[in-house]
Amino acid sequence: MATMFRRLVGATLALLAAALPVAAQDRDFGGTIELVDPNVLRVCADPSNLPFSNEKKEGFENALATYLAGKLDRKSVAYSFFPQATGFVRMTLGSNNCDVILSYPQGDELVQNTNAYYRTAYTLVVPKGGDLDGVDVLEDPRLKGKKVGVVAGTPPGTYLARAGLMGRAKGYQLMVDTRYENSAQKMIEDLGKGEIDAAVLWGPMAGYYARESGKSYTVTPLVKEPKGGPAMIFRITMGVRPSDQEWKRRLNTVIRENQAEIDEILLSFGIPLLDETNKPIASRKGG
Repeated sequence: MATMFRRLVGATLALLAAALPVAAQDRDFGGTIELVDPNVLRVCADPSNLPFSNEKKEGFENALATYLAGKLDRKSVAYSFFPQATGFVRMTLGSNNCDVILSYPQGDELVQNTNAYYRTAYTLVVPKGGDLDGVDVLEDPRLKGKKVGVVAGTPPGTYLARAGLMGRAKGYQLMVDTRYENSAQKMIEDLGKGEIDAAVLWGPMAGYYARESGKSYTVTPLVKEPKGGPAMIFRITMGVRPSDQEWKRRLNTVIRENQAEIDEILLSFGIPLLDETNKPIASRKGG
């Protein structure tokens, strides 16, 4: 969940002209200088954080970047890789090494957000056909006495505590170096081994690793948790520099005009998508 809740400190988006990389080009949009490369889609990304991105370009952000480059008439895609932990924004977007972060929660003050291009939630992952299949809220009596996996410090922990499930819960680390370990992948592996009975994970990770496991799982977005606790549903945007107003408008246009195609890219990676009424979005492709 490091992608969702980046603990970034000391980040600054001040643009120091003397320190700009050669790749960044001044572009005058109605008197406002924007440092966006007009020929290359320069993407800020994590080098090892599937299903989002990696250096082998196997993540949905990589697939999305290739798609966006075509729509934006960019000749190619270039990446500025940095682990999505403390300093990510400062070392990538804030240093003008790239022009867009492709997955950023709406409302985060470190960047300027585009319009949201998908909406998803924390989910419950259980074996399909098992005694927990059909559970869609953490206070369901069927979860009593069960061992539930949860990433420490994430919103579902509050609801697990309210439901009296923390006593037997198995915690997984939030901040990890994904080049060497992956809490989401480990949780799904533990579920397959029977070491936990259910897994509570951020939607993109849950859907992707459940699918990659080769086992049959039900992935249920937790959209029915009681009010008064932390948010479990989030809109995800693209992040750009505060100064890049025209760039944001261009990205918003591409999102608006190509939402169905963007949805298909995300769905192909197992990402559980929600509409504004919290209903799942299904693929529009036949078969």
